[in-house]
Amino acid sequence: MDWPRGLDGLSYGGDYNPEQWPEEVWDDDVLLMREAGVNLVTVGVFSWARLEPREGEYDFAWLDTVLDKLHAGGIRVNLATPTASPPPWFTLAHPDALNVRADGVRQVHGSRDTYDVCAPAYREASRRIAAALAERYAEHPALAMWHVHNEYGSTSYSEHAERAFRVWLEAKYGTLEALNAAWWGSFWSQHYGEWDQVLAPRATQYLANPAHELDFKRFTSDAMLEHYKEQRDLLREANPEVPITTNFVFGQWVPVDPWKWAPEVDLVAFDSYPSHPDERAEQQSALHADLSRSWAGGDWLLMEQAAATVHSKDGAVAKTPGRMARHSMVHISRGSKGAMFFQWRAGRGGAEQWHSALLPHAGKNTRMFREVTEFGNTLPGIAHTVGEPVDATVAVLWSPESWWATSGAHLPAPVDYLENVAQIHRVLRDRGVVADFASPEGDLSKYATVIAPTTYVLSKAAAENLRWFTAGGGRLVASYLTGAVDEHCQVWLDGYLGGLTDLFGVRVTEHLPQPAGERRALWNFGAAERFCELVELRGAQCVTQYATGDLVEGQPAVTVNPFGEGEAWYVSCKLADDAWDRLFEELELAGPGGPGLDVVDRGPWRFIVNHTDQEAQVGHIIVPAGSWAVDKKPQ
Repeated sequence: MDWPRGLDGLSYGGDYNPEQWPEEVWDDDVLLMREAGVNLVTVGVFSWARLEPREGEYDFAWLDTVLDKLHAGGIRVNLATPTASPPPWFTLAHPDALNVRADGVRQVHGSRDTYDVCAPAYREASRRIAAALAERYAEHPALAMWHVHNEYGSTSYSEHAERAFRVWLEAKYGTLEALNAAWWGSFWSQHYGEWDQVLAPRATQYLANPAHELDFKRFTSDAMLEHYKEQRDLLREANPEVPITTNFVFGQWVPVDPWKWAPEVDLVAFDSYPSHPDERAEQQSALHADLSRSWAGGDWLLMEQAAATVHSKDGAVAKTPGRMARHSMVHISRGSKGAMFFQWRAGRGGAEQWHSALLPHAGKNTRMFREVTEFGNTLPGIAHTVGEPVDATVAVLWSPESWWATSGAHLPAPVDYLENVAQIHRVLRDRGVVADFASPEGDLSKYATVIAPTTYVLSKAAAENLRWFTAGGGRLVASYLTGAVDEHCQVWLDGYLGGLTDLFGVRVTEHLPQPAGERRALWNFGAAERFCELVELRGAQCVTQYATGDLVEGQPAVTVNPFGEGEAWYVSCKLADDAWDRLFEELELAGPGGPGLDVVDRGPWRFIVNHTDQEAQVGHIIVPAGSWAVDKKPQ
């Protein structure tokens, strides 16, 4: 399938909200889009109230006009179903379709994402608006692809969700006996005698059951996927040639498993919003891009980013000149089919009126629009360089279930799963290594090295997959708490490690959380932070020991064990960045880049993004400070 349909080269544009503006602005928008090099816009994401002002009564006249004008101007359309924001008439008629928080409070209309994905009335209304859009626009010449919903992630703990959860559990476990066994139901008198006794894991007196919480996140991901597929199938039936996507978003609040979702979309799309204004924004952009490419198994599309600012907990910070283009090129070099933004024209009102846009409030005669235009008109010149796959021989395991499970308060010490993954990715990036991500149960055969950072939840299938990979000649590197529990959040006995003590040649006998802020030195290997484990050698060789620390001084910290044709390394602590760098040096993991540089090879082409304030030279390619380049790589 050609995606986006009818577009050659790279896509450039963003969310376009013409319904927020008078019609006389629309012609100016098309002219300015053409000037800026925009060739694709997303339309209709939050327009349900304008498309269906009353139940069953549609107003498509304004959208007809917009699509016709865009088509006449050569702008292709990514047409959205507006189900992420139900209109006021719907929520007044169906208050039970509003989402319920974990504390039992039902939220009210007034923002976006106020829906309960399990509510029958909401599902029916979603199908109805999707079918109406499909009937009217499936053959429209401007249509490049469909965009279902927006940023799935609104969890509801409602009665509707509970009923659907019970159906899901019965299909998964078959019997209450199996459920009680999986959830360790005899603990705290949580043994269920009837299916109707099972509730959503709302706020409770003390600690919740971790297996209950994990299964509810799995269920919510599946329930949202059902909602997506219902709309997708209606759109596909209307015109099988038009590709269909939805935009993934990143955050602890998002109960979506991209490994399960990716096969259901024609194009993986991702919204990248780094959460730090400093150099971590570049690190996060690279992380987001490598995750997206890995979920997709190849090309994907950056659906949203902010043009002029980086958001942080302290508020937005302005991007310096060239940073918008560099962030975009980080994504394009790593497989994105283009660079899209939220949004095209900055809004005058509403909660996101100060969100940056390609066309600022001050109009075209601005620094930002000149930068947008310069970059947009540069992209056609590099479109021929992005057809090759990204070169990567290292994979980092990405486990949504480990992320979900380690967010619970029941662990012996706080575990930041995302930071553990991001740390390994950024140290590899600083060493010039471009990494893929892989599912613990996925195909690892093309990689020489696989790194498992705190892969806390390890199923029997995943454990056997790692065993097979290593025995076949792969190099496996796992860090602390990997394989601590199985898929039911039950502890792996006799040494943890997913039952793979023979693979690693060690037995973990005790978890030893350390005081926050204190470091444990390792011999010639940097230091460990916050979490250590007591390890007993069972055939493995000790690579380095703890040099300091009660209980751990002199004990193995990093080990290696030959297994079949490969070898398994185990890191029994949370390493600091310098220690990971030392380990990767030992493993001879290095590439052509370095700190502040993104260097990505794709077939004969080398992409270089220089985020530093100094000119950089990689091979024969010289890249000015704060700039980027694409050239033939050395043969």
